[in-house]
Amino acid sequence: MADPRKLLPFEPRRSADDSSKSLGQSKAVNSQPIPKAVANRMARRVAIATGVPSVMGMAVFVISYLLVSKQILDIPPGITLVSSGACFLLGLVGLSYGVLSASWEPQPGTLLGLEHIKPNIARMRSSMKAQKASN
Repeated sequence: MADPRKLLPFEPRRSADDSSKSLGQSKAVNSQPIPKAVANRMARRVAIATGVPSVMGMAVFVISYLLVSKQILDIPPGITLVSSGACFLLGLVGLSYGVLSASWEPQPGTLLGLEHIKPNIARMRSSMKAQKASN
């Protein structure tokens, strides 16, 4: 059965087998959606773990500008660049930390959630293996 709508130029052409799979008629993959409470926990952790270092990275530029323009300190541009880059890199690490440290239990975990990182990595790996096996 062909698609009733016209395909966009960047959409791949589908065969009859592909269209039946997209309609959910193929065998289901062993996957469950992320519960809403867990997704909210992840979003909160990501916002904090990514937002704080990113704001620090931007603040490095402002503070460096103020110190140099008021002739309080002579800061080389390389130092400003490296320190702001380190803050943004820390924000990137915070993105992964925020997702992997969230508790999947109904009740929230500890403040830092370090004990949830190892089980969440195992959960992520098994999900990727199941997805690879279904393809």
